[in-house]
Amino acid sequence: MTTAANWTRRSVVAGMVGTPVLLLAACSGSGSDGKGSGASGGSSPVASKATVSVTPKDGATGVDMTTPVTVQVAGGTLDSVTLTGPDGKQIAGRLSADRSGWTSTTPLASSAGYKLAAVTKDTAGTAATSTSAFTTGKPAKTFVGVYTPDDGVTVGVGMPVSINFNNAITNKAAVQKAVTVTAEPPVEIVGHWFGDTRLDFRPQEYWKPGTKVTVTLALKDLQGAPGRFGTQAKSATFTIGRSQTSVADLGAKQLTVTRDGQVTQQFPISGGSPEHTTWAGKMVISEKLLQTRMDSRTVNLGGEYDIADVPHAQRLTTSGTFIHGNYWSVGTFGNENTSHGCIGLHDAKGASDPSTPGAKFYNSSLVGDVVQVVNSGDRTVDPANGLNGWNMDWPSWKAGSAVQA
Repeated sequence: MTTAANWTRRSVVAGMVGTPVLLLAACSGSGSDGKGSGASGGSSPVASKATVSVTPKDGATGVDMTTPVTVQVAGGTLDSVTLTGPDGKQIAGRLSADRSGWTSTTPLASSAGYKLAAVTKDTAGTAATSTSAFTTGKPAKTFVGVYTPDDGVTVGVGMPVSINFNNAITNKAAVQKAVTVTAEPPVEIVGHWFGDTRLDFRPQEYWKPGTKVTVTLALKDLQGAPGRFGTQAKSATFTIGRSQTSVADLGAKQLTVTRDGQVTQQFPISGGSPEHTTWAGKMVISEKLLQTRMDSRTVNLGGEYDIADVPHAQRLTTSGTFIHGNYWSVGTFGNENTSHGCIGLHDAKGASDPSTPGAKFYNSSLVGDVVQVVNSGDRTVDPANGLNGWNMDWPSWKAGSAVQA
């Protein structure tokens, strides 16, 4: 009795890329001549004529993440190419019109492992699969953004989100889009660039007390400037506390503190002298120091003063303007402006007396509270000098965004 031969073919995964793929032709239940003899016919190797080349090569490490992955086939065509990252997600790519090549179109991640599988057919229609794997390296040049405020803190109603980059950013729109700032309850929040290394975010008006603000930096592997990539993927959430704003009237030489709509404190003060006037405008407290050294040489005023233990100091500008306690001047508070530009309140040496105006104001304040200086005889502070963007009107602030609505 003669039995018809049932032939089946199965493709074998190629263990090497760039070499012909071997196939095994298996027969079952028939002899090698196709006649039913009851004997096993064995198997014989059949080589696929399609050869595949992948760049980067199989097993490569330290691969440049900016270089596209390419697949080329000779002696056949590509049915499909699957490139997957460490998270299992596929990397998009484009197949050439003649199906002889494939190129990735989605950027790769740094320090990540990738696996590739290419399914081919040779001119005889024989299918086979080739696989390879490689690992990307770290970018040679990077940038990071140092942001304020920190995660988990409670701040005043004037606190912006401020990010200082350690290298100049030229791809500002992409970087700004990768930084999101959201609030609960919701409010419009807009970013503004101060030069090439600083990006601040704020709403049109001061934050409402109790608002939860979240900033997310999705900067990892984002190209911020030619050949320079971000490293951060992190977020932080902070809370807006009670509403406290103060007005330092250097004409009246008085500080008036308003909390949640009610005047809660008034203190006699002394501001900058006619020779060293105090900046005018809205200034946000950016730093609080129980005691600090103040040396006139650090603000280009020669050797006019060097006080090692200035009590209850709260920074208002990057250039060195503080509102702070003062134990060395007598009779000036409420009477005369005699400082080199700072605003002083009566205090005790060593910050040791909580009943003094300097201590009381310090203890009632949060980073992010606003102190508005009026009648100082000087011009309005530069909005970039400290966290002082509130001195810009809303249209001007929005004009500094790299992402226009």
